[in-house]
Amino acid sequence: MQWYLVHLGAPLAFGYLLGSIPFGLLLTRAAGLGDIRKVGSGNIGATNVLRTGHKGLAAATLLLDALKGLVAVLAVAWLAPLMAIAAALGAVIGHMFPVWLSFRGGKGVATTLGVMWGLAWPIGAAACATWLLLAVLFRYSSLAALVGVAAGAVAAWFVLDVRGAIVVTLLVPLVWMRHHENIARLLAGTETKIGQSAKA
Repeated sequence: MQWYLVHLGAPLAFGYLLGSIPFGLLLTRAAGLGDIRKVGSGNIGATNVLRTGHKGLAAATLLLDALKGLVAVLAVAWLAPLMAIAAALGAVIGHMFPVWLSFRGGKGVATTLGVMWGLAWPIGAAACATWLLLAVLFRYSSLAALVGVAAGAVAAWFVLDVRGAIVVTLLVPLVWMRHHENIARLLAGTETKIGQSAKA
């Protein structure tokens, strides 16, 4: 028990702290756009940053949110695969529930994709390819994200060991839970499409 607390607690905490960096909020504030939480959906992620009309900032947010997941995994992967899995879980939880923002963070898609790439590139590739395909076909970022992370979880069972596959699979309901409002709008046909402006 002590081994697990020390050797898995540390990478979990490291992943959490790295994942909790709110790049969307920091970038939009630095650009003089104010608080991104008062725009559109109020989310700090790349999709909501895009609603400000600044594509470059949205791309930077997407990249940095993914990189913090990737870095969290790769930074400890050389120590032990199980530690990498703990860091992956911590990074996603940190992004979704950052202590700095009263535990009100993003929806975790980019960070989840980042940890998937870090754990095994085929998992990240499967998730991103699915996301891109559905985003192009239907132009709903939320729909693409929901199906994309699920595709990554399926791929995990062919690439990772059981423990890793279980953790990656557990990320799916976490991401879906954070998208409950999007799911309701998708079902109602009122979900905002990619590139469509949203009122502040």
